[in-house]
Amino acid sequence: MNLSSRLKEAGSLFRDKPAYIFEGEKTSYGELNRMVDLFAASLKEMGVEKGDHVALLLGNSPYFVISYFGAIRAGASVIPVNPIYTPSEIAYILNNGDVKAVAALDLFIPLLEGLNDSLPALQHVIVCETPPSEQKAGFSLESLKISSKLKSFTSLAQTNMEGFQAPELEEDEVAVILYTSGTTGTPKGAMLTHKNLYSNASDVASYLKIGENDNVITALPMFHVFCMTVSLNAPLMAGATLLILPKFSPAKVFRVAKNYQATVFAGVPTMYNFLLQYPEGNPEDFQSFRLCISGGASMPVALLKGFEQKFKVVISEGYGLSEASPVTCFNPLDRPRKPGSIGTSILNVENKVVDELGSELPAGQVGELIVRGPNVMKGYYKMPEETAHTIRNGWLYTGDLARKDEDGYFYIVDRKKDMIIVGGYNVYPREIEEALYDHPDIVEAAVFGVPDENYGEAVKCFAVSKNKDLTEEMLLDYCHSILAKYKVPESIEFLDELPKNTTGKILRRALKNQVTQK
Repeated sequence: MNLSSRLKEAGSLFRDKPAYIFEGEKTSYGELNRMVDLFAASLKEMGVEKGDHVALLLGNSPYFVISYFGAIRAGASVIPVNPIYTPSEIAYILNNGDVKAVAALDLFIPLLEGLNDSLPALQHVIVCETPPSEQKAGFSLESLKISSKLKSFTSLAQTNMEGFQAPELEEDEVAVILYTSGTTGTPKGAMLTHKNLYSNASDVASYLKIGENDNVITALPMFHVFCMTVSLNAPLMAGATLLILPKFSPAKVFRVAKNYQATVFAGVPTMYNFLLQYPEGNPEDFQSFRLCISGGASMPVALLKGFEQKFKVVISEGYGLSEASPVTCFNPLDRPRKPGSIGTSILNVENKVVDELGSELPAGQVGELIVRGPNVMKGYYKMPEETAHTIRNGWLYTGDLARKDEDGYFYIVDRKKDMIIVGGYNVYPREIEEALYDHPDIVEAAVFGVPDENYGEAVKCFAVSKNKDLTEEMLLDYCHSILAKYKVPESIEFLDELPKNTTGKILRRALKNQVTQK
């Protein structure tokens, strides 16, 4: 079984049931499968063969769902691309990923036109039309150098389906290549197989009890692996209905949750913070929720408790990474949830905490989290050395520092590379951020290390406060009252907002670069 065959199966089981609702329009499982077949047949007609690479330069929309499953059904490897990447970042991924075809919003056609000379492998561009109100004036598709490569998404309906047969898909063949964000260097393409993706989607759906009666708000970016598995693959494999939002907006989340009796919401901590702070947020709009899921970054305990208290819904925090398709842990639904924990290993996946030599550490001790299971990637595309460093003896080394308690619950302490060493003492940014989030006036906080001539490194903090009268001195006094002296920030700067990536994850590195450039 794989994503394509299971979607086809779901198309028979839930033929007339809505697979997704987008901007008020419902699309059934039967219709979705028909359009996926059309897309796959169109790729074959264009000369895209099994094993070729198809990139998606799309936001949250039916275009993404159809293109994603259509390319997989055609036997191609899908490369989702963050649409707000810079032209150079997009060019790198399309080149490094040996992309033969791209499905892109018409808004991005001028960008691809500008990159045309640097993309020799790109042969086809499937143009997905945006609504007239969102289109940019000033260019004509017919006048572009790449006009011969262009094909309209709407024209796929004329594809001759006679004789089309989807190829057999082997479980170890690559279904998706996900490029890391590149925050620690050159982006790496994690190769996820059909087995990787289907097993994780199936195990997540089973673990979280996602079924045909669920209505899942899909507000995370579809090109991101968190959304791809938890809010796209898993629900569709289980016969649920997706409530697709073009982008995250607190107002839209509340409205959609109320109008369609949403049962599941998945988001990153920043989304929950925006929902909690939204002045018009009505707890009654969330009364149909049975489950909220958090991942992508560690959720401050104060935020978790504040959200649950206001909206009367439990947040199940989990953990994952692109290289693991992505989920490895979730707080279980049939046992006590532990605030601050990423939960226990999901079905068929093993997690353990090890020392520098790879030996498992006893409960309570901090070490690197490593993972093993059917969800672990095949490797990095065209990077055998990086693959060998990351996957050792069948275990994926995550680079995250963690500890496990006596009950088998895991806790992320911090990124291994983010740990600060102050005068020989290990300082974990998350611990300080947790303390700051406990302050009633702090909305957001980010902590990292900066060079210090006396102690090697010092703690630097940026924060967002809802109280304009709160001073740095007052907040430092607060830190002194609850933290050991070596953990107290050397300085705290206030900002109106902290920089974030498209999934809402706070970018410590951007803040660190801001400091070093001063």
